[in-house]
Amino acid sequence: MSIVVMKFGGSSVDGIDRIKYVAQKIISKKKNNEIVVVVSASGNSTDNLIKKAKKITSFPSLREMDMLLATGEMVSTSLLTIMLNSMGQKAISMTGPQAGILADNNYTCAKIKKIKINRIKNCLLSGNIVIVAGFQALNVNGDITTLGRGGSDLTAIALSASLKANLCEIYSDVEGVYTADPNIVKTAKKIDCLSYDEMLEMAGAGAQILQPRSIIVAKKFGIVIHARNTFSKNPGTVITSEQNIRRKNMETLLISGITSDKNRVKFTVRNLPKGHNIVLKIFDKLAKVNIDVDMIIQSSILNKKNDIIFTVNKQNMEKTQTELNNIFLPKLNFVKIIRNERIAKISIIGVGIKENYNVIAKMFNIFYKNKINIEMINTSETIISCIVDKFNMIKAVKELHESFEIFMKR
Repeated sequence: MSIVVMKFGGSSVDGIDRIKYVAQKIISKKKNNEIVVVVSASGNSTDNLIKKAKKITSFPSLREMDMLLATGEMVSTSLLTIMLNSMGQKAISMTGPQAGILADNNYTCAKIKKIKINRIKNCLLSGNIVIVAGFQALNVNGDITTLGRGGSDLTAIALSASLKANLCEIYSDVEGVYTADPNIVKTAKKIDCLSYDEMLEMAGAGAQILQPRSIIVAKKFGIVIHARNTFSKNPGTVITSEQNIRRKNMETLLISGITSDKNRVKFTVRNLPKGHNIVLKIFDKLAKVNIDVDMIIQSSILNKKNDIIFTVNKQNMEKTQTELNNIFLPKLNFVKIIRNERIAKISIIGVGIKENYNVIAKMFNIFYKNKINIEMINTSETIISCIVDKFNMIKAVKELHESFEIFMKR
């Protein structure tokens, strides 16, 4: 029999009735397959655990945060296994460490080094459904660590690679990937198939279907992903290689979608003395504390000073502010650190989009007509991203989707 990995997000296991529904779905899939299931923490339990820790201190130990947050997935995993056993199925639950998932020692955002699959394989051979707690691993210090936001996706895809699974199904409360956020654009359409590169750009630009790191692993090992709705029998979106998609039109513009992300913060560091060392110091320091920097602009002005402008995820806002203050504290009388939380990132994603020169011109024209100011812009082969005021985000997404809908892939 072939191995199928099924991953269920927090909304899928939020309550006993939903856990029972998920169990029935797993049993149905088991008829022709060996099943490994990865489960997230239910509902908002991870956010609630973070809030409890922050009530004690604004800067809890990262090690202890990993110990705390890993419990959410353990609860979901145990309850689902108990449900399957009560329904006459042979099932066993495992934490990430028990499943042999080994990671480095970067607390709260660890990277998987390898997976020892012997225990899972033996349990499958014994006829078990194996339920694995997502988001967690064992680090080189022998501690439980977590894999960053959305880390259960990474658990599922990494297990799929190690077990040579035929398919990895990612279940959530949405039908798949859409041409825009359907909560913003009512006419947004579900996309049947996406390449790894398109999905990676969409995830990094704000589409919250899959963790970006998980897509990188899927592409590296050729894991076919099916993102679909837990509570529907409809097909979702298949994420696979560009070769498997076999597009019909060689150079016709195809836009995958319009994404929006309001969970970004823009930092401007003004009046920096010229020289590479200060720029190196900033980004080296941020890298050492695992802050992922997104868009970066450096500008020079006539008085031989530089400005550095960059964006980070909002969850890293306070940490970034602290690091910048520490770097420039003795010099804050002339170096200014400006933080702007009122921004949103708007992106157009599509294969070969950079080579279609009219896209940028059309985007600028749409923003000009709607009096939307562009604060930053970035382009690559598959994406054009702009930073705008967050109060213009909904208008920008709607206008872009309407204007480019004819080029959207279905």
